[in-house]
Amino acid sequence: MSDKYLAGIDIGTTGAKVAIFDLKGNIISSAYKEYTCSYPRPNWVEQDPLVLIESTMDACRKAVAKSKINPENISSIGLSSQRSCTIFIDKQGNILRPMISWQDNRANTEVKEIESKISNHDYYNLTGLPNNTTWLLPKILWVRKNEPKIWGKVNKVVQLQDFALKAFGAEEYYNDIPDVAMSGMMDTDKLTWSSKLLSLFDIDKGLLPVPISSGKKIGVISEKVSQKTGFAKGTILCVGAGDQNSAAVGAGIVYNGYMSVSIGTAANVIAYLDKPLRDPKEKNMITSHAIYGKWQLEGYQAGAASIYKWFRDEIAIIEKAYASIYKKDAYEVLNELIKKVPPGSKGLILMPYFASATAPRWNPDARGLIAGLTFAHDRGCIARSFIEGITLGVKDMIVSMLGSGISINTIRILGGPTKSELWNQMQADIYNRKVETLKVTDAAILGAAILAGVGIGTFNSIEEGVLEMVKFDKEYEPIKENTEIYNELYSIYCKMYEALEERKIFSLLAKMQERF
Repeated sequence: MSDKYLAGIDIGTTGAKVAIFDLKGNIISSAYKEYTCSYPRPNWVEQDPLVLIESTMDACRKAVAKSKINPENISSIGLSSQRSCTIFIDKQGNILRPMISWQDNRANTEVKEIESKISNHDYYNLTGLPNNTTWLLPKILWVRKNEPKIWGKVNKVVQLQDFALKAFGAEEYYNDIPDVAMSGMMDTDKLTWSSKLLSLFDIDKGLLPVPISSGKKIGVISEKVSQKTGFAKGTILCVGAGDQNSAAVGAGIVYNGYMSVSIGTAANVIAYLDKPLRDPKEKNMITSHAIYGKWQLEGYQAGAASIYKWFRDEIAIIEKAYASIYKKDAYEVLNELIKKVPPGSKGLILMPYFASATAPRWNPDARGLIAGLTFAHDRGCIARSFIEGITLGVKDMIVSMLGSGISINTIRILGGPTKSELWNQMQADIYNRKVETLKVTDAAILGAAILAGVGIGTFNSIEEGVLEMVKFDKEYEPIKENTEIYNELYSIYCKMYEALEERKIFSLLAKMQERF
């Protein structure tokens, strides 16, 4: 088996990444293709699924070519994809409108409609999710109400995982169960579509994809797809998992006591669960783990590294230009600025609600803001406040999740920001816990490859695949004096949110933005 390889594909919000792995979890080659979101109105976020698939196939072709290995030796392919994305398809398989992103918050009215038919408490107990604009259910209701001509042509409503699997060779729209759990229409304890919700909202089950366990063989690469991707005709295609479920696998979050923190376009905090508990405060999500019959306690922040990317592109124009001229990474240039600023950014606080407040606040009207500015603050202070604010948002989730009654021994941090020693140490300081990094920081893509290995029997279980392919790298201990500063900053962060919410400032801003 030494000459056999597995491929992982991660179709993210801002780009697609493909990696070829050996059976010990070493990356042989990888490729990335960036794409964009569109923002037709404030709080609306859409994408063209065909562009995403084309970009993904292009990245596949480049990764296979860079690997210098015989494509016939790539035994299996697994997919990871952004979750809670809604795609409307007609009988001919055509896309009827742009995909509505998980970041989209247009369906506020539909959230209230859901509450009028099933209480938020009962909805949470059934689905494991707070009633929110993120999920497929309110987006389906929005399209049915606001775009009746399109709705009249709808034959299937699918997510990105099933759309991509079909494009790569699956005969049917199959949706991995972890993704179904993020639809807002699943009975999370039973791991099936909720007949109660489908009946309440008059949604035909035939419109929805077939739920299937992660790590199952679902098809093979055709001649046509082979030409587009570089994978050999007949390469086995396996069901993967939603990106954060896949990342939990790639981070080794397959045992009690383990938690992962993933900072990417969004931020996600995941803890492994043997059984589907419920958060007493109904703030944290209970979703399906990629291991069938196991669950995850989740928190997610709709904007995270994407907020820092916004800062880089819109505010740090000088640093970005300097980086371009001298062939440097703009984030490395910003890091040099940040290093000169003390923890706490001299009293600046960023609230990272650029795409609303999700867990544990669940406020679609919340907006980003920065507070505490004086003439003593420079660009470095502002840059540092951005990554501190994003990380304080993550701490908010961790505090809430620990309040659900779970016990955590190990936190593993994932995603692009783990390339920054500064940000890694900041996470340890803000969470006041030891954190670990991994050899493969793109855990979602590694998780997809592990699921590909399970699908063809290379591994007898997901746990076995984790033991073979997930490798620990470094650890960071919290620095006491930094932690004391961040505890004070977090206290102010919470009080500031509560004051703004109490006076309806977020709602007033959201209402004003509707004019534009």
